[in-house]
Amino acid sequence: MGMATNNGTGMSIDRELLELAAQAYFGADGFEWNACAGSAGCIQFIPPGRRGYVNWEPLTDDGDALRLAVKLQLTVCNEHVSAGVAYCTQDDITLAEERSGSNETKVIDADFAATRRAITLAAAEIGRMESR
Repeated sequence: MGMATNNGTGMSIDRELLELAAQAYFGADGFEWNACAGSAGCIQFIPPGRRGYVNWEPLTDDGDALRLAVKLQLTVCNEHVSAGVAYCTQDDITLAEERSGSNETKVIDADFAATRRAITLAAAEIGRMESR
């Protein structure tokens, strides 16, 4: 999955999304955006007890997405087989919905990507609400 750009501004939509999600996950000062090898950039943080940076990539890493959902107490609903969609709620409020583009009879890779993106979108919405 490539980095999407916002038409006209050149600002990466995924960068803004990741920064807002990271704000909800780490707090305002617990992370930074860095140039990472092989990508247009990524969120990095230094875990307690470590000296070096670690990449945080909930759009591509299942573990990072799961930790994000758990920490923010998101309910993740996957209806890929019946509707081709994943969505996340918190306190019965739907925060994000992402379609995988298919409703197959089995789960496919696009369904995992859509679920990670729905989690990250929900976290970004929480980060946006917290920054107001």
